[in-house]
Amino acid sequence: MTTANSIVCRPYETFDFNSINALNAAEGWTNLVERSEEVRKAFENSNCCFVALDEDKVVGYVRALTDGEVTLYVCELLIAEAYRGQGIGKELLRVIHAKHPRTRIEMLASSTSRTYYESNGYRPFYGFRKTILE
Repeated sequence: MTTANSIVCRPYETFDFNSINALNAAEGWTNLVERSEEVRKAFENSNCCFVALDEDKVVGYVRALTDGEVTLYVCELLIAEAYRGQGIGKELLRVIHAKHPRTRIEMLASSTSRTYYESNGYRPFYGFRKTILE
């Protein structure tokens, strides 16, 4: 699968994880970086993960969970800053939804990403989150 910008989207492979961890670090997602072994296991246990590649460089990813029938839940979607605005995030979301077309897409979004999702036809809904205390 290729975007108009010659970015290729393909299913996540285990060897992609170090690049994904580097993207998380560059974005300042320190919780995911500090818990990298848990995040690696999360990728192994997730049933819908794709990366976006510029040649052989991972420039974005999406990790999602689905039951295949009702819900497709996006856990993370991240595009390297230098590649934003090229439709890569939209393409990753299209790819995962095309694999599970009967589902609705659900996700949590930050206040900074809200306008991106709303401009792409997503509507806000109310949700809750609790972080496990250690």
